Amino acid sequence: MASQSDSFDVAVVGGGAIGLACAWRASQRGARVVVVDAGEPGAWNVAAGMLAPVSEAEFGERALLELGLESARRYAAFCAELEQPGYRDVGTLVVARDRDEAEALERLAAFRTGLGLPVERLRPSQARALEPALAPTVRLALDIPSDHSIDPRRLVAALGRAFGGELRRARAASLSVGRGRVTGVVLEDGAEIAAGAVVVAAGVHVSRLGMPEAARVPVRPVKGQVLRLRDPGGPGLVERTIRGESAYFVPRGDGRYVLGATMEDRGWDTTPTAGGVYELLRDISEVVPGVFELDIEELSAGLRPATPDNVPAIGRGALEGLVWATGHFRNGILLTPVTADLVAAALAGEVLPSWAAPADPLRFAGVPA
Repeated sequence: MASQSDSFDVAVVGGGAIGLACAWRASQRGARVVVVDAGEPGAWNVAAGMLAPVSEAEFGERALLELGLESARRYAAFCAELEQPGYRDVGTLVVARDRDEAEALERLAAFRTGLGLPVERLRPSQARALEPALAPTVRLALDIPSDHSIDPRRLVAALGRAFGGELRRARAASLSVGRGRVTGVVLEDGAEIAAGAVVVAAGVHVSRLGMPEAARVPVRPVKGQVLRLRDPGGPGLVERTIRGESAYFVPRGDGRYVLGATMEDRGWDTTPTAGGVYELLRDISEVVPGVFELDIEELSAGLRPATPDNVPAIGRGALEGLVWATGHFRNGILLTPVTADLVAAALAGEVLPSWAAPADPLRFAGVPA
């Protein structure tokens, strides 16, 4: 149990992929770090683990795209340090089921090509040559070999092994603040952990962490339901990640697949629903009919932490000693390496690069939570 005498250079609130990666990078720079986490798996436990900045690039999301591309470039080396925790570099196919989807995909292809992103347009026959399990009704596909994937559960386990500091299984209740700066973390049992700096990386739960309202980053939960499937015959149904307009299908390479995900503004509700399962299976079966032959291993729902502009908050906050690493919405696993590097730099007092400016937490100063 923590006591008033506990003191660290850095306390990280949140022990998911983001929090552990930030703690790991800070400890590599010589800081004495403690991670405070209640032990309840967050969004990372439900995430499919797509590292797909190109296939997810949308109109009006240039700032998020730059962050994603920067993080994707760092992923191979990041995973090499962690002894390759489920990292797969086999690429992504984005497919259209009908004429309307094909027209929308053509527009997105032109947009992505215009940004210099690696995208190859495929005729249906070319797409099925790459992935024979695709439905014969597929109208168009984009091949994006640079978009990869990772198993988030293996990633978090690897980060837990690599992190050299202390993991405290406790729930953080509030930040300890004195004379305009953060001085530590107050736990639910009233005990306090003193720290020179506090990194807030608690996902949706940052909204429940006590702190001065003027210093808060507004984050809301967005529900996502996910199916985990297994082929009793082993791997081979598809090799690449398959993305449709409203569903994705991510192979793990061992006969297991992740099918997701719904996008629901339901507050704090995490109950899986029959409707969610139906939508996921309906949408992906029109692209990969063989999904109906797979066994269901798990049905789960999680909460993505979303900011008002859907761009994360990464960097120094409104109080001295406060550093943010939250609001990653649907890109938490993708942005893990770059977030950890930016947080470690912020903790060291370094000026963050210009491409990270859109994620500056101070853009929310004065915005109601």
